[in-house]
Amino acid sequence: MLGSFLDKDSLDCGDLDFSVLDTELPELTYYPATSPDQVAERIAQAEVVISNKVMLNAAAIQQAPRLRLICIAATGVNNVDLAAAEAAGITVCNCRGYGTPAVVQHVFALLLALYIRLPDYHQAVRAGRWQQASQFCLLDYPIRELADKTLGIVGYGELGRGVARVADAFGMRILLAQRPGTVEPEEGRIPLPVLLPQVDVLSLHCPLTPETRGLIGAWELALMRRDAILLNTARGGLVDEAVLADALRKGALGGAGIDVLSLEPPTVGNPLLAPDIPNLIVTPHSAWGSRESRQRMLGQLAENVREYRLGQPVRVVR
Repeated sequence: MLGSFLDKDSLDCGDLDFSVLDTELPELTYYPATSPDQVAERIAQAEVVISNKVMLNAAAIQQAPRLRLICIAATGVNNVDLAAAEAAGITVCNCRGYGTPAVVQHVFALLLALYIRLPDYHQAVRAGRWQQASQFCLLDYPIRELADKTLGIVGYGELGRGVARVADAFGMRILLAQRPGTVEPEEGRIPLPVLLPQVDVLSLHCPLTPETRGLIGAWELALMRRDAILLNTARGGLVDEAVLADALRKGALGGAGIDVLSLEPPTVGNPLLAPDIPNLIVTPHSAWGSRESRQRMLGQLAENVREYRLGQPVRVVR
């Protein structure tokens, strides 16, 4: 089967073994990146297309008469026109669960850094303040413990469950938010407005959908404790970024750890990138990016191709 991998460099840092994918698709052409005006040409003869973030809209799909399988090198498939793919008889598969260990550890890296004020102490030492201290230690910033704190989780899929397991090991109490968009009560779940005032930490792990866009805005942040921490390693559009920046500046929220922004890369700036926001850590959508995680993704892509050829497709989105 002829194949095109449209944006190999989006997951390869020169440290991955692609042989697992080459075995399944010997005629796979790798492109480091693909611009919108290159898509149609590069998929025109392909039977299999692999894309991480390159858009595959209806027009491109209609110009690829041989295309039978689209493999997304990610979990989210918002870069594919699923209706157009279905109309053309094209199977769409994604990757799932490949980054759970990496994302879970990133969540707690952000949380622990905020709770023990790691960036502040690091900067204090670099600035020479410990060297000038009158005693053996420097305790200029309040340090907190995770034990006995309450963690609220929005989105209790694989990632949410992974975070809950680690939080339990730290001795935290876990509260689960009712799924956004649901009306009927769910056993073991708490409506978000009821959950927010109870949590010391809120961690987001839900997909970006019409129901979840802007999930955390001014009203929701006002319900949270002034010393609460917000963590978002899911999607940038879940949070009103300007409102969050304002809340942190005013001290209306204890801190935030953010790995995702509404526009990535943030080429036109972003309210959360201003240099004057206290108790904020922003990382560049890197939570998923361990070498092990990216290698697992390649394994899933290869499996998706293999099982499709055997007539038993897996991880089918549509």
